Amino acid sequence: MAREEHLLSTDIVNRGISDEGSQTFSVRVRRRLPDFLQSVNLKYVKLGYHYLIKHGIYLAILPVLVLVFSAEVGSLSREELWRKVWDSTTRYDLATVLSFVALFVFTISLYIMSKPRPIYLLDFACYKPSDDFKVTKEQFIELARNSGKFDESSLKFQKRILESSGIGDETYVPKSIGSSENTATMKEGRFEASTVMFGALDELFEKTKIRPKDVGVLVVNCSIFNPTPSLSAMIINHYKMRGNILSFNLGGMGCSAGIIALDLARDMLQANPNNYAVVVSGEMVGYNWYPGKERSMLIPNCFFRMGCSALLLSNRRRDYHRAKYSLEHIVRTHKASNDRAFRCIYQEEDSQRYKGLKISKDLVEVGGDALKTNITTLGPLVLPLSEQLFFFGNLVWRHLFGNKNAKTNNNNNNNSQQANNIKPYIPDYKLAFEHFCVYAASKTVLDELQRNLELSEENMEASRATLHRFGNTSSSSIWYELAYLEAKEKIKRGDRVWQIAFGSGFKCNSAVWKAIRRVKKPSTNPWLGCVDRYPQSLTQ
Repeated sequence: MAREEHLLSTDIVNRGISDEGSQTFSVRVRRRLPDFLQSVNLKYVKLGYHYLIKHGIYLAILPVLVLVFSAEVGSLSREELWRKVWDSTTRYDLATVLSFVALFVFTISLYIMSKPRPIYLLDFACYKPSDDFKVTKEQFIELARNSGKFDESSLKFQKRILESSGIGDETYVPKSIGSSENTATMKEGRFEASTVMFGALDELFEKTKIRPKDVGVLVVNCSIFNPTPSLSAMIINHYKMRGNILSFNLGGMGCSAGIIALDLARDMLQANPNNYAVVVSGEMVGYNWYPGKERSMLIPNCFFRMGCSALLLSNRRRDYHRAKYSLEHIVRTHKASNDRAFRCIYQEEDSQRYKGLKISKDLVEVGGDALKTNITTLGPLVLPLSEQLFFFGNLVWRHLFGNKNAKTNNNNNNNSQQANNIKPYIPDYKLAFEHFCVYAASKTVLDELQRNLELSEENMEASRATLHRFGNTSSSSIWYELAYLEAKEKIKRGDRVWQIAFGSGFKCNSAVWKAIRRVKKPSTNPWLGCVDRYPQSLTQ
């Protein structure tokens, strides 16, 4: 327990006036994210460098060849150069020269063909429900009370969670949660799925002017609601897509599944040239509604809200000029081999046989460990050269001299102290990105991530605004955040955007985009009409 004291934080909470008329307070103890920037696991650093070297060896060799060739050719005049080329070629017969040229052309062609195709994001859409689904925090509690499924203790607990959640009074929920009947039915699930998915896709096809029949790859992710036929089949049926479309339906993969779906779509586009891919990410709130009394299973009720995103990807080089972003990197981290990580978000039945998601107290600590692994692997791929050199030099220094000093610990305490003083150099990740889209899980999680990554309020603005305006929309949350940045006209040509999400498993995934052009304020965007109210005081 003593080793975990630094992971705990305390808050004094004013509970108001008691029945006896006296002021009451309570002390709330919370687990914080571990300070993972001070505990870098070097095996994940090596993994990142291995990935970098594997994919960057051509970039390292090419400048050397260019310099050598330039030095040789630059010393000759044009006449001397032609004379030297002619004298060299006349020594060989025509067949030899043609064979050399053919080999050269074949090598260049092989390199171009083996090079991964660039993946472009043409556009994306985020579904904005109608005002019929909009609720304040008070209306949310009234809906829960009117359903007759919760006792007063459970209602007070949910109200207390909402007050400190960072969620505002304009989020969206299906009104079925106020019904006394069971909401986790296939009918309710299909109705909500068709509402949010078709709403996002209609907007996407309207913005891009792409016909549904032109789409060659479709990937849908929804963690809880997985009917038969699948959600991807529902989309194909509704839009009458072509018969040879490559469709995939990802289920049970949590709130980070949007990036997993993006990774799958990228792989499919790499294997199928001249194609479009659509990725749809969403979650069905009504189907996942928990009507029981277990407090750890009531937490998802308070945070999850209606939402869905749809994005259109292309591997056609001619789409470069109409695309908004190019996909630079995807890094995925999976911690399910650890039992605590595997069970920290777990779907099960309570003692009354009500099904729901159980949130473990280990969630924050497990999430911090997964995030540490992910950003440590991502670092060598995205950090600027100066940070790379400092980090690599520190890594070599600690490897060469840290161990040597540690071996003499028993003979000389000074050497041991010197070894302890050789701390790992922690790169500044803010130098790698201009914009951050951190999954808006809750206010507590965003606070801890901001503290550990040393991000500014401006860096966290999109995440906090999304949580306040739309709530936790699961895997689509990071796209509402990017929509916020576009509505604020913050995206400029060459800007790098870091999307990072985490969810059950436990998984932490990152996607890095580079803006191809300056993104002007879109004509259709879920933030239109309210974006000028942000940023506001979102920390209250």
